[in-house]
Amino acid sequence: MLEIIYQDEHYVAINKPSGLLVHRSFLDKRETQFAMQMLRDQLGQHVFPVHRLDRPTSGVLLFALSSEAARDMNQIFIDGTVQKRYLALVRGFAPQDVYVDKPLKEQLDKIADKFADQDKAPQEAQTQFNCLHQATLNIPLGKYPSIRYSLVECFPKTGRKHQIRRHLNHLNHPIIGDVNHGDNKQNHFFQGHFGIRRLMLFATELKFLHPYSQQPITIRASLGEEMLNLCKQLGWPDTEKDYL
Repeated sequence: MLEIIYQDEHYVAINKPSGLLVHRSFLDKRETQFAMQMLRDQLGQHVFPVHRLDRPTSGVLLFALSSEAARDMNQIFIDGTVQKRYLALVRGFAPQDVYVDKPLKEQLDKIADKFADQDKAPQEAQTQFNCLHQATLNIPLGKYPSIRYSLVECFPKTGRKHQIRRHLNHLNHPIIGDVNHGDNKQNHFFQGHFGIRRLMLFATELKFLHPYSQQPITIRASLGEEMLNLCKQLGWPDTEKDYL
C-alpha cells in the first residue's frame, strides 16, 4: 500500500518508493506495478499525474483527482511557481552554496523519441544547491586515500529531464547510485559498504499555492529508516525532523 502524505477533494500526494514507475511505459514492458494504477486501486477512483519523478527517485509525487484539477495544477507547474526541494547524497565535498545556470540538451530515447527533433537547442536550466553536511571515510578508493560525501539540498528552478543529476555531475559531485551520470567506482563501493542499491536522491518537499483555495500548501515526504540509518553511520543527524 502506498503512503499517502496529503489529500483533499482535488489532489492527493504519495511518498513514492525508489524503483517504482509513475505510470505504465512500453520502455519497461516487464513491469507490473505503477504508482498511478496502485493509487487508483487504493482510492477506488481515477487519478491524474501532474508531474513526474524518475523511477529511482523517491519522495513527493502529486496526483489530481480529476482532469480539470490536473489541468489547473499543470498550469502552476508550467508557470514555475511550484517550489521543489530535494536532498542528494553526492561524491566529494560540495560547495557551501552554488547556483548552476547551465542549459541542458534534451536527452532523447532511441525508441520513445524516434521522431523527435534530434537537433533541438539546449534548454535553459537552473538549480540552487546548498551543502548541509559532509563526511569522510578513511578508506582508500582508487587514487584517493579516503572517501568523501556531502548531503546537498537541491532547488531546481526549471524542470528538465535529469536536471539535478546532470547539474551535480557538472559540478563534479555526482549523486551516489546514479548509473547514467555518476561514478561507477563509487557506486560499487557504496553498495558493498552500506548495502544500499538505489539512487540517493529524495524529493522531500513540494510547495505551491492551491489553485482553488488559494492557500499555501507544503507537502513533505520522509526520508525513511534506510537513509536515516546511513546518516547516523556518517555522523550526521538521524531523525526526520533534522531534514525538514
